[in-house]
Amino acid sequence: MISKLPRWVEAGSFLLALVAGLVNSIGLLGFKHQSISHLSGTATQLGTSFIITNVADTLHLIFILLSFIIGAALSGAFLPSGALKLSHNYSSLLLFEALLLAGSVYFLSDSSMIGHYLASAACGLQNALATTYSGAVIRTTHVTGIFTDLGLMLGAKLRGESFDSRKARLFLLIISGFIFGGTLGAYSFHFYKFNALFIPATICLVLAVSYSVFKAINSKKLKSCAESKLTLICINVSRVTKLPFKAHFFCHLPRNSLSLLSLMAYGLWLKSDSKFQAQKSPQR
Repeated sequence: MISKLPRWVEAGSFLLALVAGLVNSIGLLGFKHQSISHLSGTATQLGTSFIITNVADTLHLIFILLSFIIGAALSGAFLPSGALKLSHNYSSLLLFEALLLAGSVYFLSDSSMIGHYLASAACGLQNALATTYSGAVIRTTHVTGIFTDLGLMLGAKLRGESFDSRKARLFLLIISGFIFGGTLGAYSFHFYKFNALFIPATICLVLAVSYSVFKAINSKKLKSCAESKLTLICINVSRVTKLPFKAHFFCHLPRNSLSLLSLMAYGLWLKSDSKFQAQKSPQR
């Protein structure tokens, strides 16, 4: 069960689902009525295209699928794992997604298929940004799996098992974001056509900047907490070893040198020094 659901996870999941809903609705209205953010329908179209359409349309669908995979591969190359963690550098990938969506507007304005592929790559990149959080599977560009998970959770509740309300809340946020994005995408496409893709591109840009600022603030808090713990360790070392000068000296080292490695080295030095002092005492 999800023990705690940070607000940055809630907000990020909702906004990324909103972006996917926007892109998908614009794709349905303008990309030959074709979904972009998920590939089930595209794969089905590809299967039928071998029988009822020409080679050009078949190749187009193949490139859509490949573009999505390439976008996901980019996320996989930059992120060490699919687990959603604050330590990961999502800002660069969100910025790149914004550039892909902006680039798709440029090509789609000239009726170029490259715009379709860029939009598909952007969705693949986003869907691979984070795949799990505390055991919950997270997909922000489609909601089929999320509806399935909600159904499974309800069935487990009927069996008498506990219901993970926080996980359900996360799933409902993603679903509502996707639906609202679809509504906003349809409305904006009516007035701006493919230029409406600048809306999700701008959201990605704002998310990239906001995440960078939030991560920097959080890192300062963690650093301050770590320094406080190290200072406490120094005080305890001074009390146990009764070597106030050495402990005092260590605690006043530059903060960038207060690493685990330096702490371990200092501990080993204290240990060897204590043994040396013990060996000298009987000789006096």
